[in-house]
Amino acid sequence: MKKAKIYIPNKSPMQSGLGKTNKWIMVFETNDKLKNPLMGWESSSDTYSELKLEFISKELAINYAKKNKISFEIIEPKKRKIVKKSYADNFLK
Repeated sequence: MKKAKIYIPNKSPMQSGLGKTNKWIMVFETNDKLKNPLMGWESSSDTYSELKLEFISKELAINYAKKNKISFEIIEPKKRKIVKKSYADNFLK
């Protein structure tokens, strides 16, 4: 049976806004990793490890997994703590 993770990706370190962080991603896990003895690269014969599905909501991702009999794990996003700062605060202390 296939196993998948459903999560919202983190924003890129080069990204200041929250664009492209509202989609839910389903990524399949694989257990048959092979190591190339010459180059040291990891490879796999399982093509599901290369598949990344995007969904606009968590419910759609869960329904897709249940419909296709995929066992899944949901990783909930952590809430961002926003601290409002003012430039003037640098000079008031």
